[in-house]
Amino acid sequence: MIERLCPHVKVAVGHGQMEGKKLEAVILDFMDGMYDVLVATTIVESGIDIPNANTIIINNANHFGLSDLHQLRGRVGRSNKKAFAYLFTPPPQHLSSEARKRLHAIEQFSELGSGFNIAMRDLDIRGAGDLLGANQSGFINDVGFETYQKILDEAILELKENEFKDIFKEELEHKEFVTDCALETDFSLVIPDDYVNEIHERLSLYKKLDTLDTTDEINQFKMELKDRFGDIPKETQELIKTIPLRNYAKKIGFEKVIIKNNKLVGKFISNNESYFNSVQFSGVLSYVQKHKNNIQLREKNNQLLLTFSGVSSIEGAVEFLKSIVLN
Repeated sequence: MIERLCPHVKVAVGHGQMEGKKLEAVILDFMDGMYDVLVATTIVESGIDIPNANTIIINNANHFGLSDLHQLRGRVGRSNKKAFAYLFTPPPQHLSSEARKRLHAIEQFSELGSGFNIAMRDLDIRGAGDLLGANQSGFINDVGFETYQKILDEAILELKENEFKDIFKEELEHKEFVTDCALETDFSLVIPDDYVNEIHERLSLYKKLDTLDTTDEINQFKMELKDRFGDIPKETQELIKTIPLRNYAKKIGFEKVIIKNNKLVGKFISNNESYFNSVQFSGVLSYVQKHKNNIQLREKNNQLLLTFSGVSSIEGAVEFLKSIVLN
């Protein structure tokens, strides 16, 4: 449409389905002035700093959250040039009450440094909910598909174990008893803010990191991280190493791993009789018998713990857990 209305304007297109290098090339070409207009999705919401861009048009602005509109509006006016943000929406009478409130708020708070006011207004519009109660704000799409899928899988597994264990007996013998493993440590495991400046970008990277599983996925993530932000700092490299650590811990049956003061403590899954009758736990007992001088197996507060001393790094912890799995 833009090319039809303005045939002499050079238009570039950028979106999240493009390859990283191709998208980067488009953005850099736009920054260098090779294109007059960039048509993009919300991928430009954060991490993009183009000082010579002074106008943004947000189509169907009523579909965006207040924080999204604030971030998108912040993509222009990043120099001494006067900037304009145009929000296109259907007629007000066709908008929901919340959409009208969001648009009014983004129009009202347009001064520099108005982010806090926008956050408070967003909280007022959506509602805070109760932290520990049933009165929560938002719908299932706010929870996210991955979280919803995790809850659904846990519910199905519970039914298989309790109501239909005879039918799924063979499947249950080879299943992973732990779906997620928490890690507590005194090592520094972060993506530093001086490495990735934008908080939204860091949160996105943390979320992506949590979905990685295979070695190929981890290597691809590291390559993309280095390509976008430069050499990976030590604390982020250590953070990435926790992915195989947690994977091995889940295979063993740990629901939590604590690494502090050169000591690793693995907390076994609690209240699951089928696990302690499984092949996985038999393998753990066999390993403990072979290395009983270095490993302690004890019970505390009705939870079985495995303690191993001499763990001075995340890499050392990974190798220890790997040796149990491969036993």
